[in-house]
Amino acid sequence: MAKHVVTLIPGDGIGLETSAAMQKVVAAAGADIEWELAEAGAHMIESCGSPLPESTIESVRRNKVAIKGPVTTPVGTGFRSVNVALRKALNLNVCLRPVLSIPGTGSRYEDVNLVVVRENSEDLYAGVEFEEGSEGAKKLIAFCEEQGAGTIRPDSGISIKPISVTASDAIVEFAFEYAKKHGRKKVTAAHKANIMKYSDGLFLREARKVAESYPEIEFNDNIIDAFCMNLVMDPSRFDVIVFPNLYGDIASDLCAGLAGGLGIAPGANIGPEYAVFEAVHGSAPDIAGQDKCNPTAEILSAAMMLDHLGEFDCAERIRAAVRKIYSDASVVTGDIRYATNSDKPAASCTAFTDELCRILSEDL
Repeated sequence: MAKHVVTLIPGDGIGLETSAAMQKVVAAAGADIEWELAEAGAHMIESCGSPLPESTIESVRRNKVAIKGPVTTPVGTGFRSVNVALRKALNLNVCLRPVLSIPGTGSRYEDVNLVVVRENSEDLYAGVEFEEGSEGAKKLIAFCEEQGAGTIRPDSGISIKPISVTASDAIVEFAFEYAKKHGRKKVTAAHKANIMKYSDGLFLREARKVAESYPEIEFNDNIIDAFCMNLVMDPSRFDVIVFPNLYGDIASDLCAGLAGGLGIAPGANIGPEYAVFEAVHGSAPDIAGQDKCNPTAEILSAAMMLDHLGEFDCAERIRAAVRKIYSDASVVTGDIRYATNSDKPAASCTAFTDELCRILSEDL
């Protein structure tokens, strides 16, 4: 097996614990990974002037592949998301989140098996914003009124939602290629084209155009609110779902909730040259350093990373070990004990990780 050099960004909060657990499990699965440590988070601002040092970006560019723990993002104030900054710097235009039921996690459904494909580069996350009362906001309000585009209240903060042909074509093509490669039968585009005719309408138009090149794969579309209702009523109606950025962010968490929650939801951000794998959940600073966190999402993200590196056997061993530990239900963390209404004591992050490693050692 070839050695792979991978950038490891532990993040902050529980990221330090989940990243350490992930490293142990990857080693126990037999993968030969050399970790190159890089930092990101609020703790870097004092020394580097930024939560995302250029040295971290350069490490990912050098190694092509990275895995990161969660990074705390201030709400309403402070720096923008490190995740968004990484995606922009590395042109990671695809957010890929498989959602698969794992028996024993206490989820409401037992047969969820779908894939979220979210456009990463534009939409309301493009960061084109004007603060309430700013000169830019005043000019934009006046411009919209002059153009007959509508009246905006003068005390408004404004975010602009760009949706391009380029990005829409790229994300929908990725969704169809993923479906083709992985034997998936259907792609659904989610949108609000009935209201936002020039942004979501463009996305839907391009999705329909790309779908014509894949006649062997079924295509349909759902208005986003109807999609959410249909998903909750019957997740089996969906296979691969492709979204513009904001809807994909919200719906990916909804999908994760159908299959046990964010604690077990893996993810990846993929571009033409680089790939960064990450757990979907946040940094949970309230339990950081207490050995209580569930590292499953980070561990399953590592399995996705190993697939990306061509280490398919190691990846599948990890997924099989995760299925086994949950089906046995004897060593699971507090979030799962709560979800399953179990009266058994919760396992620590360390105990859970050690048990996974034991299962993997038996498999080897």
